[in-house]
Amino acid sequence: MKNSLKLEELAMFGLGIYLFAMLPYAWWWFLALLLAPDIGMVGYLFGNRIGALVYNLFHHKAIAIAIYVLASYFSRPEWQLVGIILFSHSAMDRMFGYGLKYDKGFKFTHLGEIGK
Repeated sequence: MKNSLKLEELAMFGLGIYLFAMLPYAWWWFLALLLAPDIGMVGYLFGNRIGALVYNLFHHKAIAIAIYVLASYFSRPEWQLVGIILFSHSAMDRMFGYGLKYDKGFKFTHLGEIGK
């Protein structure tokens, strides 16, 4: 099952790359911004509960999809880029075993404990 989930996330990452290719931006933008959603880790400076909330906002695929769909509807490529980066980053993270966080601590995710 673990490998199946990783393949699914790889496919979603591929979808993110495909959607990015439809936008009018140079490829270096994708590479430069791909790790930007990790800024959500800053929330952990305010404790586990706030940290998990902020981190999960930056790593929730439904939020990324909603941003992308709304931006597509309103023809806003800069916000489409935001949605694609959030989505792609989340898929990449989950390929490596980093899931949405529980407020118990950073290493406790919906995919299991990091490091086990």
